[in-house]
Amino acid sequence: MPDHGFEQSTSGVYLLFAHEAYYPAPGQEINTSLVAARALLHPRVRQPDGARIHARLTRGRRPGEIVPLATLTHELDGGTLWPQVGDWQAVTADLLQLIHDDACDALGLGLPLIARTLMCTGPTSDVRVYDPASENYQVFGPADRIEVLVEIGRQLARAEAGHPLWPGDVPLPAGDTAGEEFPCLPHPQ
Repeated sequence: MPDHGFEQSTSGVYLLFAHEAYYPAPGQEINTSLVAARALLHPRVRQPDGARIHARLTRGRRPGEIVPLATLTHELDGGTLWPQVGDWQAVTADLLQLIHDDACDALGLGLPLIARTLMCTGPTSDVRVYDPASENYQVFGPADRIEVLVEIGRQLARAEAGHPLWPGDVPLPAGDTAGEEFPCLPHPQ
């Protein structure tokens, strides 16, 4: 990962989101990306939506926490409160464009189907997979989701190796628009 001269603690919060697969090299699929939460404050990300999502994403989180977009959806009453926060689809499309333009650092992941599905479901959801050969279902749940997040955390630690993910040239201090309060939104547990 290049050194962009950006200094920040490696204890930041990260956003993990799935997207349509792209192939930067033959045989290499990227279908999920991880960015530093501060990338949401980038001027090329739809604002104030990015700042509002940043505020929601970082409030009450542990240092180094990886937060799947599906977790935010779960916390926002299954997504019904997204309109009060921002347009997550436009924001993640903008983030993906930043990644493609090398305007921020990202950990691009080619997650297998089950792992990706677990990242796209809420933290308490189960994923049932049917095996036609055995005619049985296998259930993957919250413990499996945590295992995937732990492995992504390991990959992040290797990728950062002394150089935290660069959020891009973010002129907005995190405390300006990102500090807006949303009294109507429940606080993450």
